[in-house]
Amino acid sequence: MTVKKAVLEKWMVMQKRHRLSDKQVQMARELGLNPDKLGKIDNHKQEPWKAPLPQFIEHIYFKRFKREEPETVKPLKQILKEMETKKKLQKEKKEERKKQRALSSDSVAE
Repeated sequence: MTVKKAVLEKWMVMQKRHRLSDKQVQMARELGLNPDKLGKIDNHKQEPWKAPLPQFIEHIYFKRFKREEPETVKPLKQILKEMETKKKLQKEKKEERKKQRALSSDSVAE
């Protein structure tokens, strides 16, 4: 499953704006919530019958997955770092394959 960098950056902005922990952000992502729509959910001050966003996320996560929290929690910054290192490795492998092809085509031409 590839996660786009832009989407993770949106989640980072929403995490700060709505004061969510890494655990709550991961729960929301696993639930498939849209980071752009969190503002509509987080208006418990105007609509007192609504629960605050962090509690709402934890409640629906428990309802869906029957557990209090994800098995492993990864901060968004760590996920971004892992994506970047993976991308670098893929780039290096691609360069290596290019060199191998160039060498093999040179030896065939001779």
